[in-house]
Amino acid sequence: MHIHILGICGTFMGGLAALARESGHKVTGCDAGVYPPMSDQLRALGIELIEGFGADQLALQPDMFVVGNVVSRAHLGDGTPKFPLMEAILDAGLPYTSGPQWLAEHVLQGRHVLAVAGTHGKTTTTSMLAWILECAGLRPGFLVGGVPLNFGVSARVGGGRATEGSASCPPPALRAPPLPAQSPPSHGRSFFVIEADEYDTAFFDKRSKFVHYRPRTAVLNNLEFDHADIFDDLAAIERQFHHLVRTVPSSGRVVVNGLEESLARVLHQGCWSEVRSFGATVSDFSAVGEPGAFDVLQKGERVAQVRWALGGVHNQLNALAAIAAAGHAGVAPAVAAQALGEFQNVKRRMEVRGSVNGITVYDDFAHHPTAIRTTLDGLRRQVGPQARILAVFEPRSNTMKLGTMKAQLPWSLEDADLAFCHAGGLDWDAREALAPMGVGPGRKAQVADSIDELVAQIKAAVRPGDHILCMSNGGFGGIHAKLLRALKS
Repeated sequence: MHIHILGICGTFMGGLAALARESGHKVTGCDAGVYPPMSDQLRALGIELIEGFGADQLALQPDMFVVGNVVSRAHLGDGTPKFPLMEAILDAGLPYTSGPQWLAEHVLQGRHVLAVAGTHGKTTTTSMLAWILECAGLRPGFLVGGVPLNFGVSARVGGGRATEGSASCPPPALRAPPLPAQSPPSHGRSFFVIEADEYDTAFFDKRSKFVHYRPRTAVLNNLEFDHADIFDDLAAIERQFHHLVRTVPSSGRVVVNGLEESLARVLHQGCWSEVRSFGATVSDFSAVGEPGAFDVLQKGERVAQVRWALGGVHNQLNALAAIAAAGHAGVAPAVAAQALGEFQNVKRRMEVRGSVNGITVYDDFAHHPTAIRTTLDGLRRQVGPQARILAVFEPRSNTMKLGTMKAQLPWSLEDADLAFCHAGGLDWDAREALAPMGVGPGRKAQVADSIDELVAQIKAAVRPGDHILCMSNGGFGGIHAKLLRALKS
């Protein structure tokens, strides 16, 4: 099959393209602003990329057009369509589908799908779960909205048992002995781990992406209000999460964060599968100890120890979710915990970009106020109470651009010693939002309208030994490299 992907350079659609190519399909695609690293990765797979959404691409004559949710029926100021290729597809009556629908029909069909949903931690927990199954010899397929450092790629078809040397897990002599619980379930399906996003599927299918995946194991990691551009309130998102729960079979498992009232409301609407909870003292899976080294309790009994390089309570909860989900695939908690000891995290999750004169610069994907707060908490636990943390962030997500959560920013930044906000392109006043912290030179918060101005502010305030944490769900104007160059000068 030849598929042509509209919006191919997005994280999800780029991963889908890689899966389709690995499965033997011919893949071409288009996007606006085709640029590295995704463009390089796709071209390395033999995928032809076309700049823009011109109607002339009909000449490719693919068997199916796969439409990303970046595509719409919008028109420009002069009345011309923003996506002329989509208009041409509709006018010609040619076959098209969404990315999630194509994935469900051509990759996920017949697999044991383990789907990880939640407002926060999806990418990290999905990566943890895939790595646990890999180390258990189950060689899962996966699609992650980031690059797990253990695998080096964001997507893989997988399937079948691992062969010797196929994984970079600990060698067999260092692994936990195989346990009966490690055997795959009797249904014989191969495993596929997927990051399950609640954002809408396409302009012609406004359901959340994850309703297409039909998981046997569903992780509900957490849930709070986000995506203010498409959801009116938290209840609307809870409704979509319940749609996901409705798709899990009676022989499946729903793994749910026991600390979240919103998820309790979701399950109260009805659940027809086995439920395993994590996080709370009374949950099926809980943790005792600091996030960097803790015991895993199952129904109050110690079943495993996690000793790893990650920090933060949020990652401790992510680990419990992954362990509980892996159990449904037959992996014992002790084996899962040992795999997590080798887990290297995900690119752009507390990633150290460089160090100059004892000043460390980090890159993180945090962009929601809760994610900013938990990321800062993790770094604070890692560096201690005496070290200074400089939080550098840009409100770039659709929700943050709308200003829906601007009042939460001072709360989210409480663990930072200084905060620097890039306010370029915002329709609301960042200085006013951060006023409770004190704004201006010599105060706790500063605001800049350009990246260069922001770098200058940080350079004037930084001291040897400081930790500079840059947080954005985008490229942040290359601020990491600019900071490191400024610090060297």
